[in-house]
Amino acid sequence: MNVAIMQPYFLPYLGYFQLIKAADIFVFYDNIQYTKKGWINRNRILLDNKDVLFSIPLEKSSDFLNVNEKYISCVFDKEREKILGQIQSAYKRSPYFKCVYPVVEDIFRDGNKNLFDFIFHSIIVMLELMQLKTKVIVSSALGINDNLKGAKKVLAICKCLHADTYINPIGGTELYSRDEFKQQGVNLYFHNMIVTPYPQPTKKFISHLSVIDVLMHNSTDQVNQMLQRYELL
Repeated sequence: MNVAIMQPYFLPYLGYFQLIKAADIFVFYDNIQYTKKGWINRNRILLDNKDVLFSIPLEKSSDFLNVNEKYISCVFDKEREKILGQIQSAYKRSPYFKCVYPVVEDIFRDGNKNLFDFIFHSIIVMLELMQLKTKVIVSSALGINDNLKGAKKVLAICKCLHADTYINPIGGTELYSRDEFKQQGVNLYFHNMIVTPYPQPTKKFISHLSVIDVLMHNSTDQVNQMLQRYELL
């Protein structure tokens, strides 16, 4: 059985969903420390021929809290309208705007203030839209020792789920050792997205944008084909 584990990212790039598709069980880290400079509560869209960052504002709190202990700021009520306006402006002429925008708007208008719950809901909605059937669970439900870090925590999750294969994003090649995993009876593979350019209103294709961009410019069949364009190394 294949397992993949990731932090929750808000409306992440296509490779994130490829990783979910590649797994039999996908584990969302909810009891992992929030990182400021990551992609947990921010992403990029294509606006005026360039990539533009948007962020979900958070309440001020300790830098050492877990993702499921962070909360969305009350200023998001105003910021939400600004971001939705940017998305409308960016994609109103895109071929699949009428189908995709209402889904995106519903995600942004979800009233949950807990950061993890808000992001988790958005990903579940996207999985349904893309018809991905992978079983998803949250890490806190597994009862793994919170003090474990890195490979030890990953292997503990794999053992708990009786997994014989773990799939990690390609960026983790320097973090994890195949030999260490093999000693624990787990095969280690790295997911690498094969970038597939699609029509954008730009001279040069910009990859790794939020999945919003993919969905706005591609049909369901095209998205499903793109979800399969990856390699396990």
